[in-house]
Amino acid sequence: MTDVPTMTAAPAGLSLPVLGFGTYRLNGSAGVDATVRAIHRGYRLLDSAFNYENEGAVGNAVRRCGLDRAELVVTSKLPGRHHRRAEAIATVEESLYRTGLDYLDLYLIHWPNPRVDRYVEAWEALIEARERGLVKAIGVSNFLPQHLERLRTETGVLPAVNQIELHPYFPQEELLAYDAEHGIHTEAWSPLGRGNDLLADPVITRIAASHGATPGQTVLAWAIARGAIPLPKAASDARQTENLGALDLELTPEDVAAITGLGRPDGRTAGQDPAVYEEF
Repeated sequence: MTDVPTMTAAPAGLSLPVLGFGTYRLNGSAGVDATVRAIHRGYRLLDSAFNYENEGAVGNAVRRCGLDRAELVVTSKLPGRHHRRAEAIATVEESLYRTGLDYLDLYLIHWPNPRVDRYVEAWEALIEARERGLVKAIGVSNFLPQHLERLRTETGVLPAVNQIELHPYFPQEELLAYDAEHGIHTEAWSPLGRGNDLLADPVITRIAASHGATPGQTVLAWAIARGAIPLPKAASDARQTENLGALDLELTPEDVAAITGLGRPDGRTAGQDPAVYEEF
């Protein structure tokens, strides 16, 4: 079993493992088994969402794994169709019923949905959910600085986490810096890229070879070196183990800069700009 170190964001004080486990498309009994194996390998941060339709599988894995509940950080996310305050509270409660857990460690607004313009109302609901003990910490996903500033201005509460698309073709330097300045953990979804040739990029393969590592380990180590928490999904035993190997890889500042330099203007997943994208 690998011991995954933690990092703490100040001033919020929330500690999270530096590498998490994504569960998107890990459903049913196969999803339970894959998640239990991941926990036994050392993963402690589990990322799910209401819209993944696998909160039950993740909760079952948590109950089956044999670890003390307090050792795990279980995350879910609020879908856009439930941003109204009463609906948001009911959705958090439903997430608890689905998981079969007494509380969730972290609950995020999945997307801001700016045209609908209810994300502040949804944030107020998550603050209430935290005050009621339904969740221990609250955050957001796919929020831009203007969305985060509005939460701070209108509620006085900034998120503990901002989960965003982040990988070498879309390094998110501005948003990563904003989050760090304001004590917000940045989590990275699709940290190994999605629908692109990232892991075959010559820069990444060259750096990986120089360290005796795989391209995937190199990309995950790059994210960790920049202060982000990558959330790779891996169903197979081999890939789960490989991803944890990123923790033993120490890139040079030159390596990190070279990989960051791979950023592309079109590096974001097509059609998913949080300034306009709507998710329900």
